[in-house]
Amino acid sequence: MPDVAFINGAFMPLAEAKVSIEDRGFQFGDGVYEVARTYGGRPFALETHLARLDRSAKALDLTQPYSSVEWTGHVLEGIRLAAYPEAKIYIQVTRGVAPRDHAYSAEATPTVVMTVREFHALDRSIQAAGVEAMTMEDIRWGRCDIKSVNLLANVLARQQVKQARVFEAILVRGGLVTEGAVSNVMMVQRGVVMTAPEGPRILSGITRAMVLNLALREGLPVQERFVSQADLYDAEEVFLTGTTVEVLAVVRIDGKVIGDGRPGPITQRLAARFTKRVD
Repeated sequence: MPDVAFINGAFMPLAEAKVSIEDRGFQFGDGVYEVARTYGGRPFALETHLARLDRSAKALDLTQPYSSVEWTGHVLEGIRLAAYPEAKIYIQVTRGVAPRDHAYSAEATPTVVMTVREFHALDRSIQAAGVEAMTMEDIRWGRCDIKSVNLLANVLARQQVKQARVFEAILVRGGLVTEGAVSNVMMVQRGVVMTAPEGPRILSGITRAMVLNLALREGLPVQERFVSQADLYDAEEVFLTGTTVEVLAVVRIDGKVIGDGRPGPITQRLAARFTKRVD
């Protein structure tokens, strides 16, 4: 049963999955989500993803319908039913079905959605060559640390990326780099790995945290601080981190070549360490 859906406790083919038009996720974007993936058919860092889902839900005063253990059971069953070599798992919890009103009831029953689809990792040739990115103004809301289903600003950014035929949008607010539209952004200058600090301006990625820990284990200095757009252009190396991109070099931004136009040694080193960590 490929492309599996899980709706409020029941598994079904994705094509048969439905939720009410009165669901607050549809009406208001009143919900949170997570995206995880498998390696060798097993979910990677699932416990950490579920912990972030719980944090996001609590930030919105949203009741979590399942414990981490229960969620893990549902995810494993979805992977088993889909039976893909590798899968991408999408989990969403909304406040549920109610007559349309901005204020919500504490008695609302959450709507739970999970989908399991086949996942195709980036081609290794892309990893080896690096990618191009473009900068744009960060117009998202003030709580980017909550993984909310309100993604319109990200949608607009990704559409511009598609039209420009580059890989990612690097978001800038007040002249400072925050993160990518679907990734975290890191740069290397004088051997120091730098990235925006945790807080309301960014979604602190699962891969971001792993890569920073790997950098520290490698004896690399790490600074969690905002850098300017000008600093980004002058960086020795720039790379993205994320569940689907892993550790991915950026070799050109806004048409400007980064470093020598190839994935840098620290990026390659951290990418190799991340691959080893996954294995």
